[in-house]
Amino acid sequence: MKTFRTILPAHRAPFDIAHTDRVLLIGSCFTEHICERLVEAKFPILTNPNGIVYNPVSIARSLHALQQPDFDSKNDLFQQQGLWHSWEHHSRFSHPDRDTAAEKITVAHRQAAAFLKTANRLLITLGTADVFVLRDTGQVVANNHKVPANRFEQRRLSVVETVDALAEALLPLQAAMPDLRVVLTVSPVRHLRTGFVENQRSKAVLVLACAELCERFDFAHYFPAYELLLDDLRDYRFYAADMIHPADTAVDYIWEQFSETYFSRETQHLLERIAKISAAARHRPFHPESPEHRAFARQQLEQIGQLSAEHPHLDFEGEKSVFVF
Repeated sequence: MKTFRTILPAHRAPFDIAHTDRVLLIGSCFTEHICERLVEAKFPILTNPNGIVYNPVSIARSLHALQQPDFDSKNDLFQQQGLWHSWEHHSRFSHPDRDTAAEKITVAHRQAAAFLKTANRLLITLGTADVFVLRDTGQVVANNHKVPANRFEQRRLSVVETVDALAEALLPLQAAMPDLRVVLTVSPVRHLRTGFVENQRSKAVLVLACAELCERFDFAHYFPAYELLLDDLRDYRFYAADMIHPADTAVDYIWEQFSETYFSRETQHLLERIAKISAAARHRPFHPESPEHRAFARQQLEQIGQLSAEHPHLDFEGEKSVFVF
């Protein structure tokens, strides 16, 4: 039977991601999509300690900072429209009180720095090669926080700049943690504010930079999230209503490919068992006091007990609370 699309087949990566691994995710908003599915699958993860970060220079700077035990953010804050902001952080860290903003950043940093020491998997999602540079300092900012445009120069990073920035961040990490394996991917989310052609050129820089990094470092592997949406699915029905972000159907498909690439058959079987329990926990019965539902709840608790005995590192406390009367 003739197919009416080109299919990008999944290829096994040279390393696995299992529930015994600890995964740090950092990068663009597409990182959050993968994060949600990893959380549902009960992987031990931490995501975006600086909030969503789009460009490679800011991602690299975040990784450098996490390797420093002492971190004082207060001197880096600035005030804009009644809020204190950090150039390195997403606006979710901003606050009307300077000390509160600094404390939020410090707490997130300490948590992520401690997590990174024990992490052995790092997922980096690059969103754009277009950056905003502060005219008075030359700093590439992670977020412009609606500061007037005349304070910035906007330009596109080169492939060399992108590779150098990420390499300088990854090399000391891998030296300190030889078991670290890095997944590089380019976000399929389109950045159209500067135009269609500009977006494609920006993505091209990122794709080429990922290729160079994977050639240079045997601990890095490229996952083609961008190509899966743009070349495999290749249809507006796989986009959300804004025609920019991927629809849930597309994210589900990319997640399936991610699973085929990085999860062993044993891990995939475990995911199926976890998914059944999670789906049962989301079910809202019409008659929770009925003997039938109580029997159903007992059955789920038995399955949770069996899974917990086999995999004691998995946390089912949320699900157990649903089934206990």
